[in-house]
Amino acid sequence: MSVRYQLVIDCANPDLLAHFWAAALHSEFVPAPEGFATWDDYYRAMGFPEEDLDLREDRIRDPNGEGPNIWFQNVPDTKTVKNRLHMDIGVSGGLFQSVPIETRKQRVHAEADRLVALGATVVRVLADPDADDHYAMAMQDPEGNEFDIN
Repeated sequence: MSVRYQLVIDCANPDLLAHFWAAALHSEFVPAPEGFATWDDYYRAMGFPEEDLDLREDRIRDPNGEGPNIWFQNVPDTKTVKNRLHMDIGVSGGLFQSVPIETRKQRVHAEADRLVALGATVVRVLADPDADDHYAMAMQDPEGNEFDIN
């Protein structure tokens, strides 16, 4: 039996990261539950204190329903070490010999440029100088969470 799950990302600014990742992953915002105008209204009804509200957008989903929902959870702690889990975003159209390496590099660079314009930072290129079969970029989102594009 399959299970349902969502990915939860701890952050200082859920609205900022939700907007970044919605654009990065071509996702949409999850509407508030039925009967509530906003997620803050829902959280207020559940008893959350006012100081934990004003989150605006904090959840995204794949518009095709294929990927997990992502919830950006507001936490007081700042990120201090490398992520133990990160996303790999596939944009190059294939692995190894199915798409020429130069085409994959162009696609990775174009996506990196798009994500930098959204607030990401390029960390480094991930490539094996002795092999012509892998090319990716390590990046960070606006709060420093690592992810790769390949």
